[in-house]
Amino acid sequence: MWNKVQETVKFLQSKGVSKPDFGIILGTGLGNFVENINVTLAIPYKEIPNFPISTVPGHSGELIIGKIGAKNVIAMKGRFHYYEGWTMEETVFPVRVMKYLGVENLIVSNASGGVNSAFKVGDIMLISDHINFIPDHPLRGKNEDRFGPRFVDMHEPYSKKMIAKMEQIAAKLNIPLQKGIYLALQGPTFETPAEYRMVKLVGADAVGMSTVPEVIVAKHMGMTCVGISVITDLGIEGIIESVSHEEVQEVAKIAEKKVGILVKEFILNN
Repeated sequence: MWNKVQETVKFLQSKGVSKPDFGIILGTGLGNFVENINVTLAIPYKEIPNFPISTVPGHSGELIIGKIGAKNVIAMKGRFHYYEGWTMEETVFPVRVMKYLGVENLIVSNASGGVNSAFKVGDIMLISDHINFIPDHPLRGKNEDRFGPRFVDMHEPYSKKMIAKMEQIAAKLNIPLQKGIYLALQGPTFETPAEYRMVKLVGADAVGMSTVPEVIVAKHMGMTCVGISVITDLGIEGIIESVSHEEVQEVAKIAEKKVGILVKEFILNN
């Protein structure tokens, strides 16, 4: 893994990728955020050594390099999910590459199902913490000490300082925000009513199929993270309805403009 990461980093550096100030992972329906980036380079995943290829509709599969104001950014337009059949190491591989390109601050986004009765479809939720129910762990196996320690402190997976800054900017822009705990399941099925109840009972506010492995690996390497979920459907008892991936994408796209403004201003002010 170490050698693969270094090979990929050297390839991207040879393309002119210099130290980015922020890494961004764009979730379902949020790919158009790249319109906020002054793009200098877009590389399809299939052209990047050792990169998997995204197979999920709505995840186009490009690494975007550019600027937001004076800040250098690198954005994944499409992520990798464990349910696609990738190993956990492959799923989180791009986060390791970002770190060794110089990224210290990671912004992750996703579409999720809300189980908090105060939530409504289209809400934007800052992730305050997470619960990992994916039946594998990105750090399982022999530890590579050059990446980070065997046992990783997770007392603050999502930076309180970054969350406070995001809330401050949202208030200034009059963008309503929720805040809550995100629970990750393997997928790819959406949750049953009983599973939604379980998610709520264990203390989460939203549920999805990504993000947590990426944040664990980012913390393994000492990166600072902030996470945003768009609530695209509700798993609240009594109002659970059928949901499709297309509907999730549509709701995410509606919220995308607000998310884009929020993240852009956050980057400009950090």
